[in-house]
Amino acid sequence: MQLIDGKAVADRIKQEIAQEVAEICNAGGKRPHLAAILVGHDGGSETYVAHKVKACEQCGFKSTLVRYESDVTEEELLRKVDELNNDPDIDGFIVQLPLPKHISEQKVIEAIDYRKDVDGFHPVNVGRMSIGLPCFVSATPAGIMELLARYNIETKGKHCVVLGRSNIVGKPVATLMMQKAYPGNATVTVCHSATTNIKEICRTADIIIAALGSPEFVTADMVKEGAVIIDVGTTRVPDASKKSGFKLTGDVKFSEVAPLCSYITPVPGGVGPMTIVSLMRNTLLAGKKAIYK
Repeated sequence: MQLIDGKAVADRIKQEIAQEVAEICNAGGKRPHLAAILVGHDGGSETYVAHKVKACEQCGFKSTLVRYESDVTEEELLRKVDELNNDPDIDGFIVQLPLPKHISEQKVIEAIDYRKDVDGFHPVNVGRMSIGLPCFVSATPAGIMELLARYNIETKGKHCVVLGRSNIVGKPVATLMMQKAYPGNATVTVCHSATTNIKEICRTADIIIAALGSPEFVTADMVKEGAVIIDVGTTRVPDASKKSGFKLTGDVKFSEVAPLCSYITPVPGGVGPMTIVSLMRNTLLAGKKAIYK
């Protein structure tokens, strides 16, 4: 069993990005600039945005954080989105999800200029990805593909089972694993809450990508010997022994499943760091106008 070290890979990629940014700036080019809008004080969102700000510093980017209280109106938020769309110094920006119930997430996503949509959630980017055109690929699926590539994990002709059908991870990663590319060229099965025989399907998988948000859902009796396990889940579970009062738990029962695997991502330290670094890479591409002129 080999542990897939997302943190080490992400650190390497950040160094690569920082070097490229230094070359751009030394040649008189513009420093990439990422903005983030954060609404309210959700613990997970606060942590994630803090990681993004730190990653921007490590990559040599400019970063801007726009904060609103959770009672901000949809209209005011959409005005800010429009302002960032039209700010020539902002190369890319994200609106941190989830948003409060009174704001339509879809309306906000569609209001973002797709050329600055470094989260890859806009329908234009999602549509282009689905037919294999250059686009901003959403950060977590992009990070997963990068891990498979950096560890030279064979995907062609393999049976890949994706657990979860969210627009953020499940659907896009299933699409990417089907593309005629490496990583990709896999036979993909998507399982979700209405799938009746998940255990039997998982047992036939060469690769399992678990993105359900259900702690320790994948157990040893669902995994065949030598499978590759990518655990996307990060659920906060109460833990009195931790200073924070909780621990991050993945969708895979690691202690049981790891001995069976050829490769497995830990939680934390697997997919999480790759999500952040994929956002940085999208911002660099936006700054270089590499996808949309």
